Amino acid sequence: MALTQRERDIVALLRAEPLLDAAGLADRLGATKPAVAVHLSNLAKKGLILGRGYVLRPEAQTVVVVGGANMDIKARSAGAAVLHTSNPGAAVTTPGGVGRNIAENLARLGSPTHLVAPVGRDGFGDQLLAATRSAGVVLDHVVLSDRPTGTYLAVLDSDGELLVAVANMGITDTLTAGDLSPSRELVGHADLLVLDGNLPQPVLAWLLDLAAAAGVPVVLDPVSVAKARPLRETLSAARPVLALTPNLDELSSIVGEEVAQTRAGVARAARLVHDLGVRHVWVRRGTRGSLLSSRGAHERAATVATLPAPHVDAVDVTGAGDAMTAAFVHALLRGDSPLEAARFGQMAAALTVASPETVRPDLTANLVDTELRHSRAATRSAATSAATTVTKTTPRPTRTPGKESR
Repeated sequence: MALTQRERDIVALLRAEPLLDAAGLADRLGATKPAVAVHLSNLAKKGLILGRGYVLRPEAQTVVVVGGANMDIKARSAGAAVLHTSNPGAAVTTPGGVGRNIAENLARLGSPTHLVAPVGRDGFGDQLLAATRSAGVVLDHVVLSDRPTGTYLAVLDSDGELLVAVANMGITDTLTAGDLSPSRELVGHADLLVLDGNLPQPVLAWLLDLAAAAGVPVVLDPVSVAKARPLRETLSAARPVLALTPNLDELSSIVGEEVAQTRAGVARAARLVHDLGVRHVWVRRGTRGSLLSSRGAHERAATVATLPAPHVDAVDVTGAGDAMTAAFVHALLRGDSPLEAARFGQMAAALTVASPETVRPDLTANLVDTELRHSRAATRSAATSAATTVTKTTPRPTRTPGKESR
């Protein structure tokens, strides 16, 4: 992050004396109060100062999430759902939106996070902002609108699987680059930018161009088949993306053809996405786990890794993908390899699926790491047990003279 010498001096003073005000800073620096106020404003735009009171951003790397924020209305059938009729069940209202969910998960995992999202000046908007702020997300750059706050209605079967969903994202669909212009400095100085595919394509293109010019790495969640389709035209080598996180249907939509549900089929489609400037293509396959295809900046061939899904008793699948993306980003920023970050993301998704909440309220990096250790220990134990059984029960093979074993 590029800071002027005067900005660095102010940051150093505030870290040493957090209670200094603008007048105190001016006195220490031998400057005028108005001049210091300008520097403080610039530091806020760059994300170094969080909110009012000159609270400095922690030393941890900062994420900026730009996307949708809406109120989720989730209805779950008490028994196996029967279509075209009324089903007994229960309904709850919770804060949601892909961008907002990712931001809250990131904050709960411990990454300093700013959310840039359109929110209506209404009751749902007030509830969204209060809940998101209480989770630790910085909301200084939220775009307030006279349009109604977005809503997402999901109907779940008794086993927690999604049957159908209806999204009213008009407030996000009408977002413009002009609306986001006040956040230009914040985005340009982020350590990582997460983009929600619900954003209009001109806005996505503007943000990708901004990130490319500033050298900010980008993780992009396509969100849905409909939103993924235009990405074929938006993505390019001139707008590099660190990671794209589609499921199989979204990947098919991006490449313009059905992707075979095999390792080879997914790998082939991922190569086409690499050609669009995407370094890591992380394809989610539900209970079959995921596949991570990675290609270096100056490499032609990609490496492909298959990650099995952790076992989980599903309670509610809503929000699992958002937790998966957030945890992947958090792990990358703390220095994990992309493969280890993907494993961390899958475990966060499993923990979320096991919770009735869209964003698991007790989600922490320590919880995810602990579950990963337990999972690895269980896998090693099972492998050792299987090897012992084979050694005891399998007779030693005889070798045919004159033939090499294979």
